Amino acid sequence: MRIDVVTIFPDYLAALDLSLVGKARTAGILDLRVHDLRDWTTDRHRTVDDTPFGGGAGMVMRPDVWGRAIDDVSGLSTAAVAGEASAVHLVVPTPSGATFTQRTAEELATEEHLVVACGRYEGIDARVAEHYRAAGMRVSELSIGDYVLNGGEVAALVMIEAVGRLLPGVVGNPESLVEESHGAAGLLEYPVYTKPPVWGDLEVPDVLLSGHHARIRRWRRDQALRRTARRRPDMVRALDVAALDRHDLEVLAGAGWGVVDGHLERTEPADG
Repeated sequence: MRIDVVTIFPDYLAALDLSLVGKARTAGILDLRVHDLRDWTTDRHRTVDDTPFGGGAGMVMRPDVWGRAIDDVSGLSTAAVAGEASAVHLVVPTPSGATFTQRTAEELATEEHLVVACGRYEGIDARVAEHYRAAGMRVSELSIGDYVLNGGEVAALVMIEAVGRLLPGVVGNPESLVEESHGAAGLLEYPVYTKPPVWGDLEVPDVLLSGHHARIRRWRRDQALRRTARRRPDMVRALDVAALDRHDLEVLAGAGWGVVDGHLERTEPADG
């Protein structure tokens, strides 16, 4: 996969040289390039923004500068000359976008080429997204949460790590991607423990020391169900009842959830 990030603060993305994403770059699994938007300005002040039409506070990032940048890093002009469809997916982090989830990360991880446009100030002129959609490029305006940041760089770091770790060869044990929170099971991950077995007055649950793999798997599943029921009722409601076994339903019933008209609904008040 190739990912191009365009920003006015390239140094902000230096963290992408660290940890698993950094190793993926070194190994050639991920071709990740960070660009300075100001390289596509044409005035001596390297201006990337201007006042908003209609008035209001703040500044808006100019579409002409962004257009030159995206055309260059995406190869859109070259593809147009050759009559080829664009294989690029433009991602614009913005608090007004659709919510970025694990499912979004899984979808983006199947792409060949992502271009991430990190806005600042009051955002990027809306015509940029409109223009590239009309040109046949896939465009996703995405938010990592219901809050506002100073710019798209933090969100870009989040999205790139979430997507990058799903690429084959990045995570050492692919099975960990199945069991972790928001994975294929649709549950939060169970609690985890390591040495020492006794810390202060707290002990590791006996079942984890038993060596009985079937019991351990069942315990972990039960804990994941209970934790999800307690912390994320929205995820419990989204579970496919047909995919749950009798024991799963008993655990959820103990947590105050039952099957109503083929769906899971809370049948008792939430704990605490």
